[in-house]
Amino acid sequence: MTTAPLPFRKMHGLGNDFVVIDARVRPFALSPATVRAIADRRMGVGFDEMIIIERPRDGGDAFVGVRNADGTTSARCGNGERCVAGLLMAETGKDKILLETAAGPVTAWRADDGLIAVDMGPARTDWREIPLREERDTLNLKIAEGPLKDPVGVSVGNPHAIFFVDAVNTIDLSALGPKLEHHALFPERTNVEIVQVLDRGHLRMRVWERGAGITMACGTGAAATAVAAVRRGLTDRAMTITLDGGDLHLWWREDNHIILTGPFAETFSGTIDASLLAAGASAAA
Repeated sequence: MTTAPLPFRKMHGLGNDFVVIDARVRPFALSPATVRAIADRRMGVGFDEMIIIERPRDGGDAFVGVRNADGTTSARCGNGERCVAGLLMAETGKDKILLETAAGPVTAWRADDGLIAVDMGPARTDWREIPLREERDTLNLKIAEGPLKDPVGVSVGNPHAIFFVDAVNTIDLSALGPKLEHHALFPERTNVEIVQVLDRGHLRMRVWERGAGITMACGTGAAATAVAAVRRGLTDRAMTITLDGGDLHLWWREDNHIILTGPFAETFSGTIDASLLAAGASAAA
């Protein structure tokens, strides 16, 4: 726990927004209640995920920790990784960065037009890797909630259930998302994507993120969606995915690695006051 003022940066990738904290010089620990207090969009700072930059543990440039807005942890965050990579490239002058995550190493590099590309690693499609509570065909999970039926299951270091629909704007994601996130099939809960196929190189996607709710973009969700679409025979391996916040570019390579490319931005920086940190700590007591 820390009760001294805490510097942070506010960043986003297509509106998927983050509080980014550098813990390389000043390590700290925050309780789930304190994370929730900072995530509050009225009384805190507000974010979809908190991204914590830590000292490398295994020869990389930095370790990236992820906290969801509800105080839980996540193994990784694709858009957050792109933001951290952009910061470290500016700091070091490098064009390529190796990030360490709880899901394994991640390589990021400068792409054209100021974009950052990330190798999201291999897609995981075995039921044990997602994970599911029981053995199922992950191409057809055979679960349903209202109009959402028979998703594809994919893990890219965190679990995803991808539903293909005729029109994403007709789906009440705010009502269906939390039910599916907590579906009994997923022992670690799941992210939920609803996806409309526009053509073989273009998808429209909306997302309910585990622990955060509806977000304007999700890098791991876009990566999982690309894999699901190719597995269903709906798209080619390279595609653009349009989210509420804009476009991400995906390429599921023949070697099973998924390349995610998109923009990032820093909107402001500041200091989290000790009183907010203390309030969160008090709530946890």
